[in-house]
Amino acid sequence: MGRIRQLDAQTANMIAAGEVVERPQGVVKELVENAIDAGASRITVSVEDGGLEKITVSDDGCGMDSEDAVLCMKRHATSKIRTQRDLFNIHTLGFRGEALPSIASVAKVILRTSDGNDATEVKISYGDIVSVSNYPCNRGTEISVEGLFYRTPARLKHMKSGAYENSLIQDVIVRFAMARPDISFTFISSGRESFRTSGQGDLLEVIWQAWGREAAENAIPVSFEDYDYKVTGYLVKPLVTRASRSFMHVFLNGRMVRTYRLYKAIQDGYEDFIVKGRNPVAVLHVTMDPQLLDVNVHPSKWEVRISKETQLECLIRDNVRNALKGNVLVPHTEVREVRTVYEPITIDTGSLEHTPAFVGTAKEMPEKKPEPKPVQTVKEPEPVHVPEVRPERQTLPQMTVIGQLHGKYIICACDEGLAILDQHACQERVHYEEILAGLNKEPHMTEPLLPVTVTAGADIVQRIDELNQACADLHLVFEAFGRDTLILREIPLWMKDVEEESFLQDVLDNFRNDTESRYGRMEKKKIATMACHRSIRFNRSLTMAEMQEVVRQLGTCENPYHCPHGRPTFIILNEKEFEKEFLR
Repeated sequence: MGRIRQLDAQTANMIAAGEVVERPQGVVKELVENAIDAGASRITVSVEDGGLEKITVSDDGCGMDSEDAVLCMKRHATSKIRTQRDLFNIHTLGFRGEALPSIASVAKVILRTSDGNDATEVKISYGDIVSVSNYPCNRGTEISVEGLFYRTPARLKHMKSGAYENSLIQDVIVRFAMARPDISFTFISSGRESFRTSGQGDLLEVIWQAWGREAAENAIPVSFEDYDYKVTGYLVKPLVTRASRSFMHVFLNGRMVRTYRLYKAIQDGYEDFIVKGRNPVAVLHVTMDPQLLDVNVHPSKWEVRISKETQLECLIRDNVRNALKGNVLVPHTEVREVRTVYEPITIDTGSLEHTPAFVGTAKEMPEKKPEPKPVQTVKEPEPVHVPEVRPERQTLPQMTVIGQLHGKYIICACDEGLAILDQHACQERVHYEEILAGLNKEPHMTEPLLPVTVTAGADIVQRIDELNQACADLHLVFEAFGRDTLILREIPLWMKDVEEESFLQDVLDNFRNDTESRYGRMEKKKIATMACHRSIRFNRSLTMAEMQEVVRQLGTCENPYHCPHGRPTFIILNEKEFEKEFLR
């Protein structure tokens, strides 16, 4: 007896805050949702130090009188629902009545509100009401949150830099703007405006503001429906893709959610139009009967359950595919150099400090071929026999070229039997290690005629020092150019044949999602693609000299056994197996 006790209200609110308010982004999300539910047409969010120091959200909504201003800080006090039946027919973003008391339990909160007749200021310090007084203000509500998590150091120590938290806040505001283009959103970070929309109801304008001109110009309007669901929005043509899937936004009855099955449905619709490893850019609004959507799953309201979700997946997948079929295949043929727009595909290895491998025809072969140097050395290439340079490695068995099979495989005799080399995979490995060696050295730099510009977003511009540090191994140095644009005045010479904007956008996307990644490691897949496009193709006949050169080059590699994609470069058929087949 006496072991079970009911927790006091403050402790209960702090426990709830752990689910509702995980970081400053969660505070902003909850306060903006309240502003939208209040009928606001203009919402302004201002933060200091990524919200860790101060967050202020103001709106021109309906406001509250003095009684409601005090009551809204009580747990489970809400104007959104009245009875149990209302839980199955929710039309508002908020309804639980937990956000404000949870926030007030872990911060200092000042609430100023007016319904046009009664104006009130309420001050709360870590769950305790400090004062309630009259305060002259315009119709609407302004809530300031300071000292977030100051009394919960275990939570505070897991927060990242202010700039990183700021980028998360801007991301959630961009999502709100796409969910409600009829509301004007303004985001101010450390006194500087970072994002603004007009509130004219034009979703395409919001896409322009958030993702830049290229995405907006290639956006396809879509509208489709069945008996239960209606879907509207924009699909961005496969000309514009991203390395991250965080540029697919799906809103259910105006609510931002994380619904991975619907993201997968969009990806499946794009499957025939984008290369593997790339992700589409899309904004879709799904309207349905509220009784088909269960939002009472988690206090943060990011997770929901959808009735007939498989039906919605099929609707999205099939109509996305049909919309792309009718819009994207022919119209975007441009007169330009032949290169893919999804990934950089070529690199001028001759501009690096080593001599490229020859992959041409016999007539094109120079009389004197300089020897490609091993990956580890920076000396001038010399005709040195590889096993004599590094005899301890013994990377490959001794191979004698016999011939070529079907223009695809090089056949060699070796001590164990018969070696069959995939000529394309072998060259991929050689070029991959050559490119990596060039990246690891100090490259030659060149100044383009015009500086290279890339739209990054104000959140990335504010983190430019972190970005340059992360990109040091790519030898890229960004400079701020306006509010949301970066420029490069110098680029490594190896980038001259790369689709620069696409490559740099991938770098920024990866940085936005993982600041601790190193780009020399993170871009290996892209480098593998460069190596692939420079390599000997299948169905190409090689001379004996060319085949011998392929085998010799493979012997210089650190890992000659697999191509950059993990496929084997050669296999060996054992002589003993031959003897068994011939009954010897």
